[in-house]
Amino acid sequence: MDKELIAAVAAGIGLSASCGFRVFVPMLIASIAAKTGILPVQEGFQWLAGWPAIICFGTATVAEILAYYIPFIDNLLDTITTPMAVGAGTLLMTSVLPINNDMLKWITGFIVGGGAAATIQGGSVLTRLASSKFTAGTGNAVVATGEHAAAFGTSALSLFLPLIIAALVILAVIYLLSKFGKKLFGINKRKAVSD
Repeated sequence: MDKELIAAVAAGIGLSASCGFRVFVPMLIASIAAKTGILPVQEGFQWLAGWPAIICFGTATVAEILAYYIPFIDNLLDTITTPMAVGAGTLLMTSVLPINNDMLKWITGFIVGGGAAATIQGGSVLTRLASSKFTAGTGNAVVATGEHAAAFGTSALSLFLPLIIAALVILAVIYLLSKFGKKLFGINKRKAVSD
């Protein structure tokens, strides 16, 4: 594998996974990074580096962050943002992949980027539900603050330490799937007891 592909995939995985914490934070950071030349985007995705995209993502980021501090609205937002996180993760992964075949690029973006975003988002949703249940929503602000920090931190580090962040994301996905996969997919490991 060439270095460009490895770096692009690693950065894409990190940015996509960040969409599981917040949808618009990684989009904003990717947009600014593309504008400054830190993040090379592929042909057809140059719009990410434009001022209209930066302004839109910046406005959406502020609104999203503030909304997560409103009790119980945050749980409603999880329902809305879950499919958006998958879409954003797919878009960010696809935008950096140096693959010439468009169908292969989008399929890879969806499976890898959308999958990473969905897994992290699933863990985030379960954490917020547990917080709502055990603290009557009072602990959700702490959860939201942690998610904001994770979204900003993971997004920024994905640009500068892509291989390390990609490895951490892959480990987190494996952990979340092993811990919560049974609940998310309705798998029951209990054996039937015979007479």
